[in-house]
Amino acid sequence: MMEVKKIAIGADHAGFLYKTKIIAHLESLGYQVDDKGTYSEQSVDYPDFAHPVAEAVESGAADLGILICGSGNGVAITANKHQGIRAALCWTQELAALARQHNDANIISLPARFVSIEEAIGMVDTFLKTPFEGGRHQNRVNKIAC
Repeated sequence: MMEVKKIAIGADHAGFLYKTKIIAHLESLGYQVDDKGTYSEQSVDYPDFAHPVAEAVESGAADLGILICGSGNGVAITANKHQGIRAALCWTQELAALARQHNDANIISLPARFVSIEEAIGMVDTFLKTPFEGGRHQNRVNKIAC
């Protein structure tokens, strides 16, 4: 039986369509998804959605998070302002796996304008299923916080 994880997800207008498709995919797999918005393609400010996702992960209300904007940069920069967050901008499945394995990333950031929805879903699946390796990587992760 698959362990059901709670996933917080948020996107700006550029990531809205990807967010809706990723939510449907995750729910079909049995994940509990907390949608932090946005809820349309109307222009919005990405920090308004990145902060709630980061807060959910940081507080433990969500196990992991997903953020989506046009480049993936804005939401990652915003989320990484939170002390307990390690948001990784990914554009391949290999990077998504390494973000979890080596960096214990707890939020994946996706660039909707630069990857296909199929690639995005593949990265999300890889991110959610890949464990942190610990060991020598734990020492490095312990040195990240300021």
